Amino acid sequence: MGASKVHRWLALLIGAQVIVWFTSGLVMALLPIDTVHGDHRIDRDAEPALSSAQAFAPVPTLLTAAGSPVRQLQHRVLLGRPVVEAQLASGGVRLLDARTATVLPPIDASTAGAIARKAYRGKSATSTVERVERASPEYRGALPAWRTSFADDDATRIYVSAETGRLTSVRTGTWRLYDFFWGLHIMDWTQHERFNTPWLKAFAAGGLVFGVAGAILLFMRWPRRRRKSRGMRQGAA
Repeated sequence: MGASKVHRWLALLIGAQVIVWFTSGLVMALLPIDTVHGDHRIDRDAEPALSSAQAFAPVPTLLTAAGSPVRQLQHRVLLGRPVVEAQLASGGVRLLDARTATVLPPIDASTAGAIARKAYRGKSATSTVERVERASPEYRGALPAWRTSFADDDATRIYVSAETGRLTSVRTGTWRLYDFFWGLHIMDWTQHERFNTPWLKAFAAGGLVFGVAGAILLFMRWPRRRRKSRGMRQGAA
């Protein structure tokens, strides 16, 4: 098959995806990244800072209360209460009261909903809380987690880790629009995160061949080459 036919068929196969690449890239570039991240719907610093005047339990007491080898201790505030987040060597997390070293119960739906509502910046007074056990295209953060959904015009969803009570993600309509076009852009139509899919590799390789074939055609059809050939034939005659 000649270079011209290869170029023509590749133009038909790749042309549609090239339009998708440019369109999705333009849409993602036009969407403000702060809005995509949901910064207009959530206050990530809703909890106050720890006060140095507070009396906390000694570190040895906290380590003993954790009941397992600890990799790291971190003091922070959870719903206005000073707590210690103990990162266990086994990979788990245990929450302790920072003042008494008492082990706190796991984050339940009521607590997770309160954490989400405290950080929420929208106007919706209605929310529902659901437990999330599996990752999905919308959420790939720490599991298990609690999802608090708000009935606003952006369909805001705030995710809270069931282990730490930390805000892990916020999802809005803008984020979903961005994620949809991101999936089209990287040609991962299910998970929206694999940028080295076979489809993307194939179309990228096809685009390279398309460019090389175009360069060959340009060289073959360059006007000066034809003029030079005609001049040589006339001289020979």
